[in-house]
Amino acid sequence: LILNTKNLLHIEDGAFRNLPRLKYLSICNTGIRQFPDLTQIFSLEAHFILELCDNLRMTTIPQNAFQGMNNESLTLKLYKNGFEDIHSHAFNGTKLNQLILKDNKNLRWIHNDALRGATGPDVLDISSTALESLPTYGLEAIQVLNATSSYSLKRLPPLDKFSSLLEAVLTYPSHCCAFRNLRTEKRNSLLSIFDNFSKKCESTMRKPTNEILYRDDSYNTSQWSAEKNMYPFATDEETSPYSYSAIFDDSEMTGFDFEYDFCQPKILTCTPEPDAFNPCEDILGYSFLRVLIWFINILAIAGNFTVLLVLITSHYKLTVPRFLMCNLSFADFCMGLYLLLIASVDAQTSGQYYNHAIDWQTGSGCSTAGFFTVFASELSVYTLTVITIERWHTITYAMQLDRKLRLRHAVPIMLGGWVFSVLIAVLPLLGVSSYMKVSICLPMDIETGLSQAYILLILVLNVVAFIVICACYIKIYIAVQNPELVAANKDTKVAKRMAILIFTDFTCMAPISFFAISAAFKVPLITVTNSKILLVLFYPVNSCANPFLYAIFTKAFRRDFFLLMSKLGCCKSQAELYRMNYFSAYTSNCKNGSSATGPSKATQALLLLSALEK
Repeated sequence: LILNTKNLLHIEDGAFRNLPRLKYLSICNTGIRQFPDLTQIFSLEAHFILELCDNLRMTTIPQNAFQGMNNESLTLKLYKNGFEDIHSHAFNGTKLNQLILKDNKNLRWIHNDALRGATGPDVLDISSTALESLPTYGLEAIQVLNATSSYSLKRLPPLDKFSSLLEAVLTYPSHCCAFRNLRTEKRNSLLSIFDNFSKKCESTMRKPTNEILYRDDSYNTSQWSAEKNMYPFATDEETSPYSYSAIFDDSEMTGFDFEYDFCQPKILTCTPEPDAFNPCEDILGYSFLRVLIWFINILAIAGNFTVLLVLITSHYKLTVPRFLMCNLSFADFCMGLYLLLIASVDAQTSGQYYNHAIDWQTGSGCSTAGFFTVFASELSVYTLTVITIERWHTITYAMQLDRKLRLRHAVPIMLGGWVFSVLIAVLPLLGVSSYMKVSICLPMDIETGLSQAYILLILVLNVVAFIVICACYIKIYIAVQNPELVAANKDTKVAKRMAILIFTDFTCMAPISFFAISAAFKVPLITVTNSKILLVLFYPVNSCANPFLYAIFTKAFRRDFFLLMSKLGCCKSQAELYRMNYFSAYTSNCKNGSSATGPSKATQALLLLSALEK
């Protein structure tokens, strides 16, 4: 034992020479800078233990560092040192039983050939290290892997390298998904063999003792008869005349490790188990969602980009409805970007998300996606509410031009909406809830009271906004239903348009709000896997529908669109037709306004309908 000698800075080569009876060597808490020469010990003991610990100045394990120590079983306890890297062939010439590298805080790199030339290890402990990857060579013999608190180890080597693994204690639950898939594949490939084995095993256990299966005649049968009632088949063929060959060939038994309870195979165990927020699946889970999300995000991006382009390039005056529509289109465009980001990462990580989960959910990509979706969702709901109130105000005070909403009023209103939406989207980045909780990067963390209040605030505000939208459209419908104002066919048209607007808002908000509120109170009614269906089918409904309902299907937008196309040399005849209709309607309104003291009932109806068309 060489312990607590901080002034010991160097051990000369050959200091440990020809020690055939040495079983245990411990060098701990010293000032040694260079790895000591241990290659001339030549211990003849059946099992040798080397302990190097708390040697903080020792930074490297060189090549062939342990060759010549012992030709039998070797346990290396190399913990709490200053190791930063382990060189190629570092463990060459050893028969490793256990390799303990835990608590080497600065250990970032193990050469891919560090275990080349070695047998084993059976147990590998790399917990509390800074390793970013494991070597791909030499992992085949590992039966126990301990990698707790190894936060830099975000990816695992190919799973087929862990051919003997029985127990894994890891840092991230997603990595256990990899071993769960491996275990499932292995179980499926051997399922028929094991089922057949179990039946034969159990039936054999109940057979009379005088029934001959297969017997090793060299075995002392009188000795065995005293044990046969307790262990009809012992695991060691030297202690039982019966062999597994009675039931299966050796090739059929590959993959099973049996003890006395040989009717059950050893199963690979892995902790920590994946939780309800991160099940063992790809980002989108279902295959049909993987296809559908591309259609939806392209529709949202293309539709809203078109609306933005047409409105911004239009030579007509920027009115309040146009200004609000630009804000709505931008918000829904951001929602399309969120869906595009999720779809792209899902396509890249499909089938191997467990190896990318940590980088994605803890990285800037998920935070960006989460910011986009919360910002877009809140700005869209806010703008929809403002648009609806503006329409109600325009219709209610259609004849009072002095009460008309001007652009100078709309700008500060929308500026407040932008500030609110940005603030709500930034809070999870500052620790109020979190975008890292789930793979789809929504703020689902409700562990603290503040996070729970944050989620409830968003949901309540969205519900209030929906109620306001419904109330305004009901008042609008009551206003335009007056037979003195609008003809019956126009009344039906307005009712249908408002019904569609309210239905799309309800379809988007109701399912999300219902299940989210129940989850916020920690009574989830739906799993994360099923919530992804809501994410793709209901969550982006408004982002896809809004550009069509509020812009593309209106006459004003079609006029602006064809005028823009005419500038590019396309659709000139349609553009000219819309231009003539516009000037004709403008001239007619001017004549009506100059020949009467006030607007007629027909003019009022046109104003009401035009407010809905904007």
